[in-house]
Amino acid sequence: MKVLRPVLWAAVLAAGFIYVTSGSGWDVGRWLRRGSGGPLWSEPASAATAYTPDEQNNIDIYKGAHDATVNITSKVIQQDFFFGAYPAEGAGSGFIIKQSGEILTNSHVVKGAHEVTVTLSDKKVYRASVLGIDARSDLALLKIEADRKLPTLPLGNSDSLLVGQKVLAIGNPFGQFGGTLTTGVVSSLDRTIQTEEGGRLEGMIQTDAAINPGNSGGPLLDSHGAVIGINTAIYGPQGNIGIGFALPIGRAKAMLEEFERSGNISRPAPVGVRALHIDGDLAEQLQLPREGGLLIQQVETGSVAEEAGLRGPTRIVTVDWTYQIGVGGDLILSAEGQPMTGNDSLQRVLSGKRGGDMLTLTVYRGGRKIDVKIKLGEAPRQL
Repeated sequence: MKVLRPVLWAAVLAAGFIYVTSGSGWDVGRWLRRGSGGPLWSEPASAATAYTPDEQNNIDIYKGAHDATVNITSKVIQQDFFFGAYPAEGAGSGFIIKQSGEILTNSHVVKGAHEVTVTLSDKKVYRASVLGIDARSDLALLKIEADRKLPTLPLGNSDSLLVGQKVLAIGNPFGQFGGTLTTGVVSSLDRTIQTEEGGRLEGMIQTDAAINPGNSGGPLLDSHGAVIGINTAIYGPQGNIGIGFALPIGRAKAMLEEFERSGNISRPAPVGVRALHIDGDLAEQLQLPREGGLLIQQVETGSVAEEAGLRGPTRIVTVDWTYQIGVGGDLILSAEGQPMTGNDSLQRVLSGKRGGDMLTLTVYRGGRKIDVKIKLGEAPRQL
């Protein structure tokens, strides 16, 4: 009897297994899932996609700005090694500011071009005319003739920007990825950068939003979708490394106001002085105010500086047995209330002026401070 008991139990278990597995409802996966406590992956509780507030903000801004951002192609004539002429193309970005087809971009995007074309987000291509260029601020105003009213971008306020606030860039990186959106923050303000032509762009916005070749001229937007800058340059030739620069939109507003008022874009001619920045011990050694300024070394004949009565040096002195400085002339302490803290300080003030504007200089002359007013001339137009 003891021998038959194990055999009997084995038969019962085998019969039970055959009965269970032969049923139409047998699902080994169901038994395994029941044993493991759930599926091997999880899915959203709801089929509807939920975005974070920041993601939704990005999406909304892109929808509003994408159609007003354009790709710009410029054709220029270059020379090869054997002085033969051949056509070459450059690529950049821009954005529409008026429904009638006016477009803002960087002047270096269209510099030297004999033909400029604009491609809209719907892939329609238009020939563009250059209404005006302000090379000093790297700005250009273009126009296309479309057969409909075009979407536009509002211009915001670049004077109240704060480091850390969110920004978004849209453009055409490398000339082949039109409509690309990148996001970041204002990394710093009031940066000065060197241009490829050796000039300087001052008061620039630094951002870590990815900017690459081809983004130049495209909009830098705030979290409300307003343009607060024009993407202009990157640090280094290798592409985006998280350091890009945008021209404050306030600079472009000044240009646009002038164009609407006079129909052209002007810039002031040079004042006509050569000056040296001095301060501290050197200034005191020359019996000048310690805070220093720009000590005039030469006033050009026939310049607006000469007309306004600015004075150059009356004698030359040798300082520390090393170098010579002209003294006895005017020391420019400030321009439009801005102190002269470096050799480029006067040029920085002039960058905000136009031909025909008045410039007020505070100078130190004969032991006292006086104000000198200069009417700026107009430099030749660049169109």
